[in-house]
Amino acid sequence: MQRCRGFIGNGTLCCLVLLVCLKVSGEIPVPRKVSDLHWHPATATWYGSPDGDGSDGGACGYGSLVDVKPLRARVGAVSPVLFKNGEGCGACFKVRCLDKSICSRRAVTIIVTDECPGGYCANGRTHFDLSGAAFGRMAINGESAQLRNRGELPVVYRRTPCKYPGKNIAFHVNEGSTDYWLSLLVEFEDGDGDVGSMHIREVRSSEWLEMNHLWGANWCIIRGPLKGPFSVKLTTLSTGRTLSARDVIPRNWSPKATYTSRLNFF
Repeated sequence: MQRCRGFIGNGTLCCLVLLVCLKVSGEIPVPRKVSDLHWHPATATWYGSPDGDGSDGGACGYGSLVDVKPLRARVGAVSPVLFKNGEGCGACFKVRCLDKSICSRRAVTIIVTDECPGGYCANGRTHFDLSGAAFGRMAINGESAQLRNRGELPVVYRRTPCKYPGKNIAFHVNEGSTDYWLSLLVEFEDGDGDVGSMHIREVRSSEWLEMNHLWGANWCIIRGPLKGPFSVKLTTLSTGRTLSARDVIPRNWSPKATYTSRLNFF
């Protein structure tokens, strides 16, 4: 641009440098949103106890997180077309049933924590297998039990940003991790919720090391010996937004420990 050829004042230069640094660190979000304004057809069932939170753990690997807030009663298993071999883990959807005689006009928001590979979910179908509590919330007041008695329901769904008020992105170090095999799970990711790629950077290094998708929402790297503290960079699957958490995993990290960053996408 023409104006870049001339003199830039110190104040302007400092602002430009600050903006560039923030963008690199992931603190300025890319102006892309995961929201979908259009509703799409699907089907839904429920599993677990009638008023329960669904299964323990699930194919994404979130473990006991599915039993406590903010995930509690908002979890769901999805068919392979939405599960995406685990890269769809953490994504959030609004789901609404259609029978006006029993269904509320409000949609329930669910978080992908599990996969339903067969039955209703097979043959390329778009299907949600919700916790009993989430399924019941689609009903008008007092009709939750009757709605669950319907079994499979036609529904509509759309993608929606994940929101974890008061939470920052956290990284759980999976059991079995060593200085030569490090596995991480991302928790409480606002916005897209999903992960398309992950990298770590060792102490006193400028190189970002790519991690491999392991299973569900778990990523790993085989290399070593790895030296902490580690910075972690994640890129979302849906919109390619990037966030970097500097030195979030300490030098004396432990397997099965969770380390919380100071950042999130919202």
